[in-house]
Amino acid sequence: MKLSQTQQEELWGEGGPYSQVRIVIESRILDDRVSRVFVEAEADINPLTFKIVEQNRKRFKNDRRIQQLLDYADYRGQEFGYVVSVFSREYTDEHVMREARAAAETAKATLIKMYEFVMELLGIDAGEEYTANTK
Repeated sequence: MKLSQTQQEELWGEGGPYSQVRIVIESRILDDRVSRVFVEAEADINPLTFKIVEQNRKRFKNDRRIQQLLDYADYRGQEFGYVVSVFSREYTDEHVMREARAAAETAKATLIKMYEFVMELLGIDAGEEYTANTK
């Protein structure tokens, strides 16, 4: 399937959809000291994937993870896409970091499931270049 230039840009990737999941360590500084440290995990989802999955939400009615992602993601413009927090907790010990990594892995698996649907719908094969419709 030929994608429009806008659709191609909204996928972010050169050969298919692209998104990212990251873990951030956040230090909160109060007065002259670090008061607390938090571990955050977030996903930035490309706009086209999000829109397509949201339009086909009923297909995922039994997938709690996708439903939650759709419910809680916030659109932050073309550059950042749809951003959703998948984990946030005060860092108290290494157990918190393990939980953050597990949440990030779950988010990655959820995105891959979404991509499989979108790629099939758009006729994009993994590793195959898609072409923009420049009409």
